[in-house]
Amino acid sequence: MQAIILAAGMGRRLKQLTEHQPKCMVKVNQVPMIERMLKQLDHYHFNKIILVTGHEGEQLKSFVRSLAIHTPVTFIDNPVYQTTNNIYSLYLAKDHLLEDDTLLLESDLIFEQEVLTQIINDPYPNLALVAHFESWMDGTVVLLDQQDNIMKFLTRKDFRFEDIHSYYKTVNIYKFSKGFSSTHYVPFLEAYSKALGNNEYYEQVLKVISLLDDHDLKASRLENRFWYEIDDEQDLDIAESIFTDSQSRFARLSSRYGGFWRYPGLLDFCYLVNPYFPNSRLMGEIKASFEALCTSYPSGLDVNNLLAAKSLGLEKNQVLTGNGAAELIKPLIRSFPKGVGVIKPSFEEYGNCARFPVPFFVSTPDFTYTTRDIMDFYQDKELSAIVLVNPDNPTGSYLKKSEVLALAAYCKKRDICLILDESFLDFSSAEEEPSLMNQETLNAYPNLVLIKSISKSYGVPGLRLGILACSDPEIVRLVREELPVWNINSLAEYFLQIFEKYQSDYKDALKKFKTTRKKMYEDLCSIRQLKLYPSEANFILCEITDGCSATQIAELLLNRYNILIKDLSQKTGLEGREFIRIAVRTQEDNERLADALKHILR
Repeated sequence: MQAIILAAGMGRRLKQLTEHQPKCMVKVNQVPMIERMLKQLDHYHFNKIILVTGHEGEQLKSFVRSLAIHTPVTFIDNPVYQTTNNIYSLYLAKDHLLEDDTLLLESDLIFEQEVLTQIINDPYPNLALVAHFESWMDGTVVLLDQQDNIMKFLTRKDFRFEDIHSYYKTVNIYKFSKGFSSTHYVPFLEAYSKALGNNEYYEQVLKVISLLDDHDLKASRLENRFWYEIDDEQDLDIAESIFTDSQSRFARLSSRYGGFWRYPGLLDFCYLVNPYFPNSRLMGEIKASFEALCTSYPSGLDVNNLLAAKSLGLEKNQVLTGNGAAELIKPLIRSFPKGVGVIKPSFEEYGNCARFPVPFFVSTPDFTYTTRDIMDFYQDKELSAIVLVNPDNPTGSYLKKSEVLALAAYCKKRDICLILDESFLDFSSAEEEPSLMNQETLNAYPNLVLIKSISKSYGVPGLRLGILACSDPEIVRLVREELPVWNINSLAEYFLQIFEKYQSDYKDALKKFKTTRKKMYEDLCSIRQLKLYPSEANFILCEITDGCSATQIAELLLNRYNILIKDLSQKTGLEGREFIRIAVRTQEDNERLADALKHILR
């Protein structure tokens, strides 16, 4: 067998990175893509590797010759690479296709070694390596039957986003037998080039061949293997976070704070959302209006405040909407001239934003605390406000409504604010009506500021929605002054407009969630090396009592099982012990995580 690599293109979308070098010499984590690919191919003892060059071809040839590659490398120059496409590059190598079975690759790919092993070891002679289509992908898409026959190469006209669950994206790695090249590919390649020119893609030839009754081309489905096609700087950035060493990979992914929908197969147990809401009916309503929403300006802040207030049953001048709760937290906390009491461990955004944070460190072994503990600690401290996240993050600990009201009264007596974050409160099973988000309570406690992340409780983090409610007009004014006129987008506004009519569905989703959390807690309790802490939120705090560190567990889950969890090694207030935080997802996902942990900790 031989390999043909197409490497003539200019890679314009990588801008200055390819201005003076071939695209395939762009480095991913300090290693040029072509070097990585050639060394991977070298493992299989091919008869030869044919490299079709073009842009900065002499530089590429010189670099390849400097590598310690045992497989002979033959170069073919495409002198008109600027005006042709990859169909002509492959046309120039057509005689080699007739000489041997061939593995065909594009040079802007990066992949695990096992990706090549899969297609090479597959006994079927003519294959297109494919991966399940993801919404961020671009390029050639195919339809398969149950026997992995390629039924159709889709054109842009054929493509329907509502059908992407049945689509597969070509990985741009193909295997052709010598016979297939002789009877099918090369004759059609020659005819296609002569009839339609050389400014096309070689997949167009495969599309024509797939229309034949006896085309003899199947697909090999790639499952749970890493690969990436690098066309622009964002692709390069993502590829570097995927194809790095095992220790760096976890740190680099964690530092991205999201965007994991571009990471194939990644199961995110780190970031916290409702796994059972929104339902398909609500999403269908948003999809039906998607075009209008994307092409229209959202309403201004005052209108969206009115929408949120109406849904919550509050007065419109006492509610602010934010681009996520984070947009509301910073101007709120920064407005206090004196100390802000913050609990540790807890959600750190409040303490990070405070000019003068005054931390209360929870000292109990199970991280529980009472209203009396908070009041006693702050009794002699000069404060502007106290922050309470209830249930707390990452411990999941919970104060009953009566205790929170007692803290609100204490703060009112001292003329300080109580900032109550109820972002996780809907997940609690402790009480029937735990929330203070009602007009009577706000009127009784003008010193009370309520914060709620709609993203977490309603499962729509991509919409970036948060709510602030307070009956003190001065506090509302101070935060309002820091917000732009258009701070949430049309999709978020539409969600505010419609979500009230889905409240019964939301309550059903919460019931299902609480059953799932209970089952997940029981499953994880069976793992001897984990100590679990009771949680009223949509996550579970786990202490590792034996063996691996929290960081090691997180890295192993990511690198072996493509599962991301929260490593709390650096969390203030948890020093000296090993903790991880695990989000509660669907029952199926939770079982997959539990199985992975059992294998790691057995």
